[in-house]
Amino acid sequence: MNSRRDFLQKLGLSALALQLAPVTTWATDKPIHQHENYDGPVLRVAIMGLGSYGTRVAEAMKDCTRAKLVGVISGTPSKITDWQSRYGIPAKNCYNYSNFDEIKNNPDIDAVYVITPNALHHDEVLRVARAGKHVICEKPMAINAKEGQQMVDACKSAGVQLLVGYRMHFEPRTLEVIRMRNAGELGRIRFFQGLCGFTIGDPTQWRLNKQLSGGGSIMDIGIYAINGSRYMTGEDPIWVTAQETKTDPAKFKEGVDETIQFQFGFPSGAVASCLSTYNMNNLDKFFLDGDKGWAEMQPSTGYGPIMGRTNKGELNQPITTHQTVQMDQMAAIIFDGKQPPVPIDGNEAVKDLKLIDAIYLAAKTGGKVEVKL
Repeated sequence: MNSRRDFLQKLGLSALALQLAPVTTWATDKPIHQHENYDGPVLRVAIMGLGSYGTRVAEAMKDCTRAKLVGVISGTPSKITDWQSRYGIPAKNCYNYSNFDEIKNNPDIDAVYVITPNALHHDEVLRVARAGKHVICEKPMAINAKEGQQMVDACKSAGVQLLVGYRMHFEPRTLEVIRMRNAGELGRIRFFQGLCGFTIGDPTQWRLNKQLSGGGSIMDIGIYAINGSRYMTGEDPIWVTAQETKTDPAKFKEGVDETIQFQFGFPSGAVASCLSTYNMNNLDKFFLDGDKGWAEMQPSTGYGPIMGRTNKGELNQPITTHQTVQMDQMAAIIFDGKQPPVPIDGNEAVKDLKLIDAIYLAAKTGGKVEVKL
């Protein structure tokens, strides 16, 4: 097949053309934040958790058109004071972890972005939902699928949206690979590889505290390979196997995984082989193999720039600031009902949490775990 047009004409699938159009649009359209003279609704966001990633999001939002940072929630008064000065946040939009339920009486805040340690997400999201505000939650959304489903149910009952910080779902080069796969340009997908890891430092940080993190590398960097295996293949796994390796039990205590290798099987017969680690550097790579082509991305999930190539050549879609595009597109989802080519809602996150549960079970038992997402 010489072109995507030939492919569509030969198959005669107008429905497939309609399916591909949204992916192409999201992958190639000019980012919302670059459009001039926007005069529509703006998503007014309070960030909960003013750590390093919260700061990254806040800085990226300076360039947003459809989203604006208007509030903060923190347990550290000095951080609140600093953010007030840095981002022009009024005192009436500042809260701590004890009183943030009061946002229900604040009409100037539309949504709260929860960027706190994993184990805190569940209770905080439930409180935000009860306050009647939309929720954006960092990934992994919770520490297990049971808690994740409770969060989805709570937001549904409260009539608010629950979105998750899957920034890669808006990244142009990632979306181009998805488009190519959907268009049949890679043929039948046979294999996916996801390598995610780095050498973690300070042993006292919350990421190495099971009570706060819910685990170890899988709950931090491994989530990218888990979610990536699904959006790159276009399928959900039906079985999981996994093996854990721990070389430093003093640093990586019971329940905190250092390195886990895990494998997925998909309904089509495709398989995935992935690695998540806190003890190796230079691991940020995706590889997708089909019987007609392939795609390789390295870096594949870092903050940017994402680099990649396929059997057709280098990927050259625009380089974006992930969090800026994410926040503008989330505003479009909330206000306009826009549907991204790969979901970013709570149901999507629960699928990943079910896979995390299965990975830990498979690593513990040494057996194959069947999953139904």
